[in-house]
Amino acid sequence: MKILIIGGKGTIGRSVVSHFKENHEVLIAGRTSGDVTVDISDSTSISSMFEQVGNFDAIICIAGEAKWADFSELTEEDYYFGIRSKLMGQVNLLRIGRHYLNKHGSITLSTGILADHPVIKTASASMVNGGIHSFVKAVALEIENGIRVNVVSSGMVEDAYKKYKDYFPGHNPIPMKKVINGYVRSVNGKGNGEIIRIYD
Repeated sequence: MKILIIGGKGTIGRSVVSHFKENHEVLIAGRTSGDVTVDISDSTSISSMFEQVGNFDAIICIAGEAKWADFSELTEEDYYFGIRSKLMGQVNLLRIGRHYLNKHGSITLSTGILADHPVIKTASASMVNGGIHSFVKAVALEIENGIRVNVVSSGMVEDAYKKYKDYFPGHNPIPMKKVINGYVRSVNGKGNGEIIRIYD
């Protein structure tokens, strides 16, 4: 299989890339580094990337940002930052990327536990994650050419525990192997329109 992984240099992305590289051809896309660069908040950049790299059997996105701040401090622009990056960035990857997928290919997006279990300072991030969940379930009803679309939604991974533990009191850190398996399930399985939750 030929797989494109957007965000393949991040905490989760590096591990997902390492796993799939064992048996597949993997190309990494990132904002500043990788086999090809892309700014997912810019649909022109997304189109340019796909024109460079061609067709794939699977596309995985583990990229996108949203503003974390107290609700009382979030501005309208703060919300639009997450909408342009994590929400519309992934929407546009699917909208444009489906034309570069081989028949019966798959697209896997990424969210997180905030869609279902928000914590403080995440009004924007939780909104964006929840929107992606609804989008994936709706698109699965209409997407053509045998393409499957799923989303992996993970809790806080062990590798990021020290950085974010104060935001997630009482949450169980998720072993990276479990998170990787979520992407394996999406790419290698037959599910379509699934929210693959890895919270415990």
